[in-house]
Amino acid sequence: MSKELHSHIEKNKDVLIYVNGELLHKNDAKISVFDSGFMMGDGVWEGIRLVNNRWLFIDEHLERLFEGAKAIDLEIGLTIEDIKIALENTRSANNMTDNAHARLMLTRGVKSKPFQKPSYSMNGSTIVIIMEHSDDSLNNNPISLATVPQVRGTPMMQDPKLNSHSKLNCILACIQAEKAGADEALMLDPLGFVNTTNSCNFFIVKKGEVWTSTGDYCMNGITRKKVISICKNNKIPIFKKNFSLVDVYSADESFVTGTLGSITSVSEIDGRKIEDKSKHKITEKLQSLYLQLIKNG
Repeated sequence: MSKELHSHIEKNKDVLIYVNGELLHKNDAKISVFDSGFMMGDGVWEGIRLVNNRWLFIDEHLERLFEGAKAIDLEIGLTIEDIKIALENTRSANNMTDNAHARLMLTRGVKSKPFQKPSYSMNGSTIVIIMEHSDDSLNNNPISLATVPQVRGTPMMQDPKLNSHSKLNCILACIQAEKAGADEALMLDPLGFVNTTNSCNFFIVKKGEVWTSTGDYCMNGITRKKVISICKNNKIPIFKKNFSLVDVYSADESFVTGTLGSITSVSEIDGRKIEDKSKHKITEKLQSLYLQLIKNG
């Protein structure tokens, strides 16, 4: 076990978990084996970050959560305000004020039979909030990527914008990347254009311009949206477009975005070093502007 993983386990060994209105020690937090989420991956979730006693972009995260629940016809049984109160009660019970994160999970609830049919869910949704202490990840070390065979699907397969519990496609991509010795998987879209990683949104920088995918086949990331907005507000050229691995391999800079990692530089893709021709000037500027955005609230 790595020192970092051991430290993470120690910090979070006594956290309290919210399960359907109860706060339970992590060793006692359980759901039924008949739960729709466990049995079928039937549910949606959000990851939310706590900084300076404030949940970052909480309204946008919960809006996306409720949109996802509506898309899969899942009746949550709580309002957005109810969810905020549950988050606050869990945060307060764990005495967390900074450098923490919450995974908010909703499923269709406990089923009467181990089959797909949604009507077999008997007593409403299951709601779980796992809250943990985390390290300040604003200054992550650069990561490496490996392109994998798994592609992001079309909306008629499983809409990639849906933050569902069914993550097997991305997990397979992650396995492929790990076997290739990389930190994350770079995934293409159905047309072969560069799209996203298995857990983050992907960007490159070429000649002072920031490029990201069209967004048609990737998660509608909230940090991604913030970075695009930062670029527009600071006159940094930003393009949502189709581009190929040829463009990626010759990029001046590359980075990924996500709720916990914020903006993380990419140093290597498919064994090819990102040349660092611009000394990560744009990436570092975006990291600074994003940090400012967080601090200003």
